[in-house]
Amino acid sequence: MGATRIMENTLVYRLWQAPFAHKKFAPILAHNDLGKVRHALDVGCGPGTNSHRFAHTHYLGIDNNLRYLQHARRQHGKDFLAADATRMVLAPTARFDFILVNSFLHHVDTPSVRELLAQLATLLAEDGHIHILDLVLPSGPSVARFLARHDRGEFPRPLEEWERTFNESFVPEIFEPYPLKGLGSTLWEMVYFKGRRKK
Repeated sequence: MGATRIMENTLVYRLWQAPFAHKKFAPILAHNDLGKVRHALDVGCGPGTNSHRFAHTHYLGIDNNLRYLQHARRQHGKDFLAADATRMVLAPTARFDFILVNSFLHHVDTPSVRELLAQLATLLAEDGHIHILDLVLPSGPSVARFLARHDRGEFPRPLEEWERTFNESFVPEIFEPYPLKGLGSTLWEMVYFKGRRKK
């Protein structure tokens, strides 16, 4: 509880994320041309960590932490909505060609994840893609498993479970596990998923 409260402080969160933010986002940059994005939805955007990447787009960031959003609005001048992403209500005509869900789903229980992903599928434009980055729970003993188990997100999942869950709502194009390293070892196991909506 204390760690969660500390991480809700915008400065602490940004300092903690700073060494890893670019590495975490690297698979998206490797597989996509962000210059072609027109309408971006950033679910669980935090203090706007990645909003600068969408400076040229119509961008909407969603988070339920008001302090994060106050910082994001001051720094980035974009549209940010204070809402619980699992209960957000957007305009019926809202469509996005790029939906980003960055390290959010491991904070959410499985039924809510399924509901959220099903809703996000309805918000994708015809030519749009969802891009999910999230924490994997490794199967064997390791530093990465220890850190995943002690993350403030209570629902890190094995790789196979992530794959099944993503494929329920989207047609997969990329499913790519990757490590986040520091101090000479793998600190976190991550996965990048890119998918399009089902016909």
